[in-house]
Amino acid sequence: MNKQAVRKIYKEKRKELTTAERIKLDDLLLIQFQKAKLPFIENLLSYWPIEENNEPNTHILTDYLEFKNPGLMVAYPRVDNMLNEMIAVLVNTETDFIKNELNIYEPMEGDVLPVEELDMILIPLLAFDKYGFRVGYGKGFYDKFIKDCKKECLKIGFSYFDPIDAIADKEHFDVPLDLCITPHTIYVFK
Repeated sequence: MNKQAVRKIYKEKRKELTTAERIKLDDLLLIQFQKAKLPFIENLLSYWPIEENNEPNTHILTDYLEFKNPGLMVAYPRVDNMLNEMIAVLVNTETDFIKNELNIYEPMEGDVLPVEELDMILIPLLAFDKYGFRVGYGKGFYDKFIKDCKKECLKIGFSYFDPIDAIADKEHFDVPLDLCITPHTIYVFK
């Protein structure tokens, strides 16, 4: 299946989920995430879920990582559309977020965390395949960003749904996930 078809199908599948179903699935995602054998991390790039897209609740996942990793430095992405790139901006409880033109909440200000210092990245996706490749929203910001990560940086996705067999039109610059967490399984690709 090609990316365009995957996007259409999985946007619709997400749209069909009720709020109650999503809350239950988010709880199951957290339970699976807690089962994962994760190393101690110092620097995390998370992201703010887009409510209108029925994305998994990354806030509870980030909170769990902060609990398990005292002193964790947390960053969120900010996109520069003029430069067509993404940066990781450090946040804290005082950080103000603003919704950008892509409907994504970004930190208004904060220090930039160099991509080479990240230990883990939570990566948004619509679907993923059995090889760890993902279908996002099509802008390519994450693939461009994570190509500069250190080799040990864990790239983790979360999906309400199981993987598709394969993404037919993946590109040479697509970067696979190391793990994808679903409500019932942890898929390991590394």
